[in-house]
Amino acid sequence: MLSIQTNIASLESQQAININTNFQNNTIEQLSTGYRINSSADDAAGLAVANTYTAETTELTQGVMNANNSVSSLQIVDGGANNISQILDRLDTLATESASSTFAGDRSTLNNEYQGLLSEINQQAANVNLNTGGTYNTNLTTYVGGANSAANAQVSVNLSGASNAIDSTALGIQNTSVAGGGTELTNNIVNLNNTAVTFLSGSGTASQTFNFNIATATGNTAVGITVNGSNAGITGAAVVSQLNTALATYGISASIANDGKLQFGGTTAFTLTGAATLGAGTTAGSVAATTTSIATNTSNYTADSAVALNGAGTAGGAFVGFTAGAGGSSESITFQNGTGSTLVTLSGTANANAGNATTIQQALQTLNTALSLSGSGISAVENATANGISFQSTSSFNINLTANSTGGTGNLFGSGTAGSANADVGAVVVAGPAPTASNTGNAIAALASLQNAVTNLGLVQGQIGAGINKLNYAVNLAQSQITNFSAAESGIRDANVAAEAANLTKAQVLQQASLAALAQANSAPQAVLSLLKS
Repeated sequence: MLSIQTNIASLESQQAININTNFQNNTIEQLSTGYRINSSADDAAGLAVANTYTAETTELTQGVMNANNSVSSLQIVDGGANNISQILDRLDTLATESASSTFAGDRSTLNNEYQGLLSEINQQAANVNLNTGGTYNTNLTTYVGGANSAANAQVSVNLSGASNAIDSTALGIQNTSVAGGGTELTNNIVNLNNTAVTFLSGSGTASQTFNFNIATATGNTAVGITVNGSNAGITGAAVVSQLNTALATYGISASIANDGKLQFGGTTAFTLTGAATLGAGTTAGSVAATTTSIATNTSNYTADSAVALNGAGTAGGAFVGFTAGAGGSSESITFQNGTGSTLVTLSGTANANAGNATTIQQALQTLNTALSLSGSGISAVENATANGISFQSTSSFNINLTANSTGGTGNLFGSGTAGSANADVGAVVVAGPAPTASNTGNAIAALASLQNAVTNLGLVQGQIGAGINKLNYAVNLAQSQITNFSAAESGIRDANVAAEAANLTKAQVLQQASLAALAQANSAPQAVLSLLKS
């Protein structure tokens, strides 16, 4: 049917043009954006799934950055731990040097460097935040993502607790020292560490003498050790150097204690009976107090006034030796230690079968000769107050004292009046000093602590290294997930460029054909005019 009111062909052509235009626009949009889905109208269900993959990929991408940042932080901590390990090696070197009894230098110099390195360990541990209570001295968690729960999405590196810190306190070396141990002088207030003060200054013979009694295998040797000053005075270090030069042959060494005061130590039994008055010409700066500055070698196990020669029967009394009498007079002393038992008999001159002990020097000769021959390791030396005997040894020992026999006078260890038949004093147990009291004691103790510190630091380094590896594994997994999630998203959302390029050609041809058909449809009603011609 011909109609001029309604052009059905034109309407159909217009509809086709709209469809082809939308098809062409959609194809151009996909080719322009690269996405198949550009709005929820394109594929609502597909877009929902693709958005899930996008969120996972975004989370994992940031998670990889988090993990890499954590790895970098732990690598900084690991570098600090490695540096502290090198410091521990130096500390071990200093401690080993000081632990040798033949060390001839100044242990105070070694200890100054040692203490400085302990402070450096603390500073470096704080710089990398792994000091006790530091930022990283905790359970470190890094959120990486890519898991079905928050717990599985995190990587934990547990560096919490004192055992995982790397400062001197956590490593157990904060109170260690390689300073020489020894015995300080009584009533001494002179601080040799005071760098603002010089000692023994003045013209002439500026000096101070220290009087020692030193045990030998056959008795007691009195030695005076003199420290010489100068016009301008000498330093505390120079004082110690002079003393050590003079004392080296006797197995005794001087050092400056942590409080700055002079101390003496060594494996030789000795007493210091006093620091003499200053020599002529001295105007200032004594090395030690000049009154009652005495000392006993408590670097070794000692028995001092508890079993000192008692003379007239009063504690601290002057020495009174045996006096010959009818049948002689004698006293027996038994020493017991790990090497066995040694019996020493002291007597007056009338007893030819026992050692002479009419003077303190004779008693010391008798005691040391017998103790040396038996290999007991015990020595006797005149005590610091010069009225008795100090027994000293490098190991603990017991002493059993027996009262004197009748017939003479004198009772070296009795508790009653001289000459009387006194009851036995009995057993005396000689206790030991602190383990660090000897010259090398501090250093030996430090070596043990340093060995533990190296072990502890190694454990922390193991924790750090394991944490770095865990984070790297987490990064590898996250990157794999990013790849796979991206691929899954691409399969849903990305445009097929080859197909859409073909569709564009198709859409363009259809668009042109639709326009041509519309032109024909619009001209078709004009044919009606031919029917109206006459």
